Amino acid sequence: MEYSEAKEKFLQVWGTLGSDWGISRTMAQIHALLLISPEALCVKDIMDELQISIGNANMNLRALLDWGLVYKELRPGERKEYFVAEKDIWEVVRKIIINRKRKELEPVLKVLDDVSAVQGDSPDVQEFLKIVQEIRLFSNKADSLLETLLKADSEWFVKSFMKLVK
Repeated sequence: MEYSEAKEKFLQVWGTLGSDWGISRTMAQIHALLLISPEALCVKDIMDELQISIGNANMNLRALLDWGLVYKELRPGERKEYFVAEKDIWEVVRKIIINRKRKELEPVLKVLDDVSAVQGDSPDVQEFLKIVQEIRLFSNKADSLLETLLKADSEWFVKSFMKLVK
């Protein structure tokens, strides 16, 4: 397989994975491009490589900056902004977990806390509270697990994962 074909395949697959992680395909493809680039890229380089508009490139780069997956690289005498991806994959995973947790799990936990205050003794209310309580229990365990994972280093995680797989 030629490099250009392998690169295109990687960008496409990473884009698909990104949409599974809750980010846009284009955002994931920009991340993938920066991840495999040996040097920082400017917006024009990214636009040309992925055939996207300047608005699309800028919007997704800002989101990647917000997620902490991409950083600006300043070059003396250059007016262009250059971007580089976080290359430590463990750190990438941690940042994705942090953002997904903040965006998805924490709002659910808040809503579950809010709706748990429902009052009444009817069978409907009792069933509602039972299910909400079960979801809260699971969500709190997931939150605790994610917190443990975020505090762990990559060696601990790999060792623990391998024990589970065996």
